[in-house]
Amino acid sequence: MQQSNISIAEEEERLSSASGYGLQPTAYSLLLRHWPEYLIEGWALGTFMVSAGVFATALDYPGSPLHSAVADGNVRRTLVGIAMGLTAIALIYSPWGKRSGAHMNPAITLAFLRLKHVDRRDAAFYILAQFIGGTLGVLLVRSLLGDAFAQPPVAHVATTPTHGAVVAFVAEFAISFLMMTMVLRVSNSERYMRFTGLWAGVLVALFISLEAPYSGMSMNPARSFASALPAGMWSGLWIYFVAPVLAMQAAVALHLKLRGAASVKCSKLLHTADQRCIHCGYEP
Repeated sequence: MQQSNISIAEEEERLSSASGYGLQPTAYSLLLRHWPEYLIEGWALGTFMVSAGVFATALDYPGSPLHSAVADGNVRRTLVGIAMGLTAIALIYSPWGKRSGAHMNPAITLAFLRLKHVDRRDAAFYILAQFIGGTLGVLLVRSLLGDAFAQPPVAHVATTPTHGAVVAFVAEFAISFLMMTMVLRVSNSERYMRFTGLWAGVLVALFISLEAPYSGMSMNPARSFASALPAGMWSGLWIYFVAPVLAMQAAVALHLKLRGAASVKCSKLLHTADQRCIHCGYEP
């Protein structure tokens, strides 16, 4: 049998021709065409976790000069919140973030999957990349900062239900519902869509500052898993898998009831004219 040596470009052309005959692309074909977006999702959450680890260690590790300079724990948490809000904004508005849509969160990806604005195979690759990227980000910080990051009080920036499972679940549900509601309303407004990333960053900063004492402020199964795996802290992890997903699905259901499916245009947090969209098919 003669070995075939088909380039990615040739494979894409073949798939494009095949689609004209009504054939559905396979998971492999989507991987060939959409792998940059998958890698970006992993990079984005990984970068977010690196930022979280660095800022949390700088402010909360007792041996850090910043920890000594800022004695009030509430102020330190607010500073971490501001730093993470700015990180989220930078990632969403970055050229790469604008290309993938900057979900960075399996719960968001699953919400858009329910809205049928993400192919189920793209969603699977997005979620896989988010889990891997987030975990690699935490491992990178641990390799750079060592025990200052790994040991308490920073403890791999793990999210834990410090006030009990019920309180953590309710808190996670509430902030996840608010975040997804904002995304659906703002990103689909012609007037305000360009501010979606800004509002997301503001909410991240507020939630870390005000809600983190109750659940650790996750909203994100991959973010919590990324800390739990290297830390070996599995207690209550189910909360951060279940509550954000249920809350964002509830936000989708309410949005559909109030505004209808036609009100949702695409699954990107920020849809720009200079980046392709693998979800709605837009090409610049």
